Amino acid sequence: MFDRSSVPARILFVDDEPAILKSLSRTTRPLNTECVFVDAGSKALELLEETPFDVIVSDMRMPNMDGATLLAKVAELYPETMRLVLSGYSDDALIMAAINEGRIWGYIHKPWEDTHLLVTLQQAIAAQQIMVERALLRHTVARFTREHQAGFCQFIGSSTAMQTVYNQIERAAPSNASVFVTGPSGTGKELAAQALHQLSPRGNGPFIALNCAAIPGELMESEIFGHVKGAFSGAISNRDGAATQANGGTLFLDELGEMDISLQAKLLRFIQTGSFQKVGGSRPEVVDIRFVCATNRLPQEAIAEGLLREDLYYRLNVVSIAMPPLAKRESDPLLLARHFLAKFAEQEHKELADFSRDAALLINQYQWPGNVRQLENCVHSAVVMSPGPMITSEDLASALQLPEGERENLIKPVAAVPSSIAPVALVSSGGAEPVSGGGDLRSLADVERDYIEYAITHCQGNVVRAASALQVSPSTLYRKIQNWETQAG
Repeated sequence: MFDRSSVPARILFVDDEPAILKSLSRTTRPLNTECVFVDAGSKALELLEETPFDVIVSDMRMPNMDGATLLAKVAELYPETMRLVLSGYSDDALIMAAINEGRIWGYIHKPWEDTHLLVTLQQAIAAQQIMVERALLRHTVARFTREHQAGFCQFIGSSTAMQTVYNQIERAAPSNASVFVTGPSGTGKELAAQALHQLSPRGNGPFIALNCAAIPGELMESEIFGHVKGAFSGAISNRDGAATQANGGTLFLDELGEMDISLQAKLLRFIQTGSFQKVGGSRPEVVDIRFVCATNRLPQEAIAEGLLREDLYYRLNVVSIAMPPLAKRESDPLLLARHFLAKFAEQEHKELADFSRDAALLINQYQWPGNVRQLENCVHSAVVMSPGPMITSEDLASALQLPEGERENLIKPVAAVPSSIAPVALVSSGGAEPVSGGGDLRSLADVERDYIEYAITHCQGNVVRAASALQVSPSTLYRKIQNWETQAG
């Protein structure tokens, strides 16, 4: 682990009087710090833009830019830098106002007493390091929480695959770049689009979704661009399309490969120019829209089959997000099933406590070719048909129309430790034996670490699954990993 205390602190002194700067240089020599001295606030800001400082100490009264203005800018641009002022007694009222407003941390009177100056600087350095460590801790806790959260926006799932999706959505959301979401049917592509919209600066604007496979081709152009009265038979009044409705927000086009290829050319022009004309209209309209598109086909296959324009795909595919099938989401199926059970039990006014042990095994081991949508429908059916008080594997098998033999295979207990993880005395993450080449026994701590690392590798890096396989608490593994990282540092 990086030892921050081994690196000298950096202090920036700002004063327009050369004699003051010279005196400060002499006084601060005993400190284990890197001190830089400048005679103007503008020079201080230039230095801060190039390299960080732990502490800045500024005179209050300087030409062009006074200390209050300088430190207010530093507080805004570099809040992690501790801010102090050098002042005469006549500045006390200004200093107290600056402290109350959070612009400065403390002050040093002119003329100063050397010992007091050094102590104040050391306290500022210590306070700055504590502040940075707290910020780092908050960041670490937030990242840990995010990486192990069981839900995100409207998603439910803590699997590694879904953590990757959450991270991609969080990174892409603030941008205005178009996003192309891929994945099998029922994996939550529209939820991804909604999350991108919700977390974006457009979150308060409209979110308009169109399923290109559900709208007849002859009506699709009107659905997107709208039409004017009399544009075609049945157009009895002017109508705004999705493009107008989504102005200032997000337009989600699902199953884009199902859109007529000629209409894709008009869509491409709309995306490139931001303008369009309603069907039968002559006046161009300009809108501000973020595009999110999705398809359950592999885009390259759809392009090869002539179902998707290549230029349209590359125009929209600025950011790609691939939704994983439910079978690749580890223990998420049971999390989702319990969510659906609570939802549908309330909706159907049924008293159902949980899934039986066999039902839970079936949920986690079934492949779910229809993904989350299939699981949701299966649980709904089981809730409706089950006599209770638990949902059994028979209830689920009936909803899935599984043969009896397949149900029995799915509910066979899984060993607590996966069979491919060999006994600790024989295997380690590097294939090492429990004894060294010279015949000496390896320490128990080394063997334990090797085995834990092997188990985590076996579980594709998922610490929670590894902990379950080893029959220990996940917090135990996280604590050991943290200790190893500390020792390595």
